[in-house]
Amino acid sequence: MEDSSSNSGAPPTVAPEVSELRRARRAKLARPLRVRPSEPRDDHFEDFPSSINASKHGIYFVSKRSNYYKGMRVFVTFPYTSAHDPMNSEYLAEVVRIDALSNGKFGVAVDLKMTVNMSSNTRSGPRA
Repeated sequence: MEDSSSNSGAPPTVAPEVSELRRARRAKLARPLRVRPSEPRDDHFEDFPSSINASKHGIYFVSKRSNYYKGMRVFVTFPYTSAHDPMNSEYLAEVVRIDALSNGKFGVAVDLKMTVNMSSNTRSGPRA
């Protein structure tokens, strides 16, 4: 008679692999950007970090600011050269991940939701 706690010959349970959530490949791309909150409830700020990598649907950058939070909606201008450059592309984005880095900075991943200053038939995604 077998003990109920013994293995019944079934293969060991293996945790399922975490699926890749990215929709497009990332490219290492160091470009300046401007980030500011889009919601009136968030204190206004302007952050001018550089991207670490980017894809058609998202950007990862490093910031000294600690006030980003998951789910925060932000306006992202990418790439950013100056406030008066007509070639600036601004996007509505959502913070999807924040990494606490060892140097007191934060890695911030944003998902680009839509363009703000382009026609509606233009697909979202940063220019390279």
